[in-house]
Amino acid sequence: MKLYLDNNANTNTITGYGADHVMISRVRHEGNLLVTASRVVAGWAPHASADLATLAADDLGQVVELGVEIVLIGTGSRQRFPSPALLRPLIEARIGFEFMDFAAACRTYNILVGEGRAVGLALLFDAAG
Repeated sequence: MKLYLDNNANTNTITGYGADHVMISRVRHEGNLLVTASRVVAGWAPHASADLATLAADDLGQVVELGVEIVLIGTGSRQRFPSPALLRPLIEARIGFEFMDFAAACRTYNILVGEGRAVGLALLFDAAG
């Protein structure tokens, strides 16, 4: 799906996505990543997949370094939820979080970043195969 947001050209927005990629400001990225209005961190949680079985608390701890108030975690083709123990870094840092399917996370991120909110997007792709 292609999405285009016309306002701030200096803000990272999701301009498209598919099962194996995401377009950030019209640049294609593949693999798990973190996104904020001003940063793209490729290679985030390289061992993890959208099923959350190998996601670690340290992976979510990296979100704390982004300086966001809320993080949207895209969990592939369907919404999945982690064990509560994984959420400790976010809770301790008082960062709000929401787990959504990949498409909903991308759309919601664009809305929040367009409002000027301090939002992060963490994308976990479905395992290949």
